[in-house]
Amino acid sequence: MTQQTVVIDHGSGYMKPGFSGWNEPQLVLPIIVDYRPCRENPGPSSAWRRLGLGIDLLHPDTFSYPIQRGRVLNWEGVEQIWSFKTLEIMFELLDVPALLLADQLEMSLYATGFLTGMVVDSGCGLTRVQPFHLDGPIWPTGKMLEFSGRDLSDYLVKSLFKEDSKVNKLFQLERVDAIKMTKCYVPQNLVEALDYRQNLPSGYDDSNTYVLPDGTSVELTPMQRLAPEMFFSPQVFDQERPSISQAVLDPINACDTALQPQLMSHVIACGGNTLYPGFTLRLFLELAPHYPSCTDASVWSHSKRNFSVWLGASIVAHLSTYKSEWMTRKEYDEK
Repeated sequence: MTQQTVVIDHGSGYMKPGFSGWNEPQLVLPIIVDYRPCRENPGPSSAWRRLGLGIDLLHPDTFSYPIQRGRVLNWEGVEQIWSFKTLEIMFELLDVPALLLADQLEMSLYATGFLTGMVVDSGCGLTRVQPFHLDGPIWPTGKMLEFSGRDLSDYLVKSLFKEDSKVNKLFQLERVDAIKMTKCYVPQNLVEALDYRQNLPSGYDDSNTYVLPDGTSVELTPMQRLAPEMFFSPQVFDQERPSISQAVLDPINACDTALQPQLMSHVIACGGNTLYPGFTLRLFLELAPHYPSCTDASVWSHSKRNFSVWLGASIVAHLSTYKSEWMTRKEYDEK
């Protein structure tokens, strides 16, 4: 395709658009809409209320996510973001000459340069795993967990703010996002990490302190800092679901025995949740013992793995082998 191909990774939490050929998208936009009161109807009903993008700072509690866990819950909101259905928007509203709808996990595979591997993608709305062999998904072995970064945020909001109704939701989410990015990590061993932190003398370690913009200090508990452990030990957080490690092992075990070592040597971690310090190491430590004969077992990751889907699509946009899979405006009009 041409050099002006536009690549859009449309997730549950963020949209990442940009021109192909770059190493990362040029924009990262939160997928949030809000219904703002208008003069015709200043009340709470949605009828005749103005739909806008992002968060209205004057009404910070009126926003919502139109896509949750990979499902569109509010088509009106998605229409607003995309400028109804993808083909109609692209061909009829935006007048694009051609369109390729690509599988997100497959794009993450291509971002690493591999054709065979086990993709582990954990983002804002979903955690998904899928094995691939020679660039094709191995059906029906994939798994999807309705657990993601948003659940981690909910846990921190509830534990940090309790039932404080005086703190608006926007403020809570901003603080939690900042704490997640700067203070949270995945330990190699939860019990050892808890013992270490709980036995530290008072005031010995100031890394548990988070300073709010107004100068107020918040002391984080060990479990708050270790909140991403939720991916590996859900039972500790009273959640009945498999750990992310088990969600990876099950599809690998369901594949042909001869292929399993190759998949174990190409486990590809991507998505924003895998950026937590210690995440990829912990995943490796929990997977490797199950395949002791696989001497080159490894978890692959790169610094921009939160953009893996977009980066893989950027690569595919320039591959002539995918030319037949693009739908042109002419084909759309005919069909």
